[in-house]
Amino acid sequence: MQKTEIESAVEALLFYSGDSISCNRLCELCDVEAITIHMAVHKLNAFYNETYSGIEIIEVEDGYQMCTAPRHMALIQRFKQKPVKNLLTQALIETLAIVAYSQPITRTQIEDVRGVRCEHTISKLMEYGLIEEVGRLNVIGRPILFGTTTEFLRHFGFKNLEELPQIKEELLEKFKEEVQLEMNYYEDHIKEEGPTSF
Repeated sequence: MQKTEIESAVEALLFYSGDSISCNRLCELCDVEAITIHMAVHKLNAFYNETYSGIEIIEVEDGYQMCTAPRHMALIQRFKQKPVKNLLTQALIETLAIVAYSQPITRTQIEDVRGVRCEHTISKLMEYGLIEEVGRLNVIGRPILFGTTTEFLRHFGFKNLEELPQIKEELLEKFKEEVQLEMNYYEDHIKEEGPTSF
């Protein structure tokens, strides 16, 4: 297969970026329609598959990113000298799940659900690029709100948050109820103490 100019351009942009690029941005840079970008990515992945390439292009939210082929993940982890099983401990996985299913969420809300302090786990998840600050809750103290990142989607192979595995309905409802109780607590304190002044 011989690559077209557009396919070569998309490949070069994604390789140079090292991160995801939105489809709209690729369209602007290459001066083509979205369907042309989609076809270019499809053909590039077909080429990578046919040639047993070590890379592939994945769809992330509204864009694309070049990454290592899944079959080489173990090799990459050996190179990084940080095996996946050691990278994400049970505490990190639990905290990450809470953020993923109830974002945006504050540290206090996370701790109320887990029942333990979470400064270290939140710090580690941010260090790994799996969660980030997405704003502040408009209450006294303005606590930081956390949410998952594009790296989170890429790491677990999701295109968007809608692809997160469904959890048992009763567990999800209990989880939402606990978070709502915490939100009510903040709101009650606002009414009692008045709005925050700056």
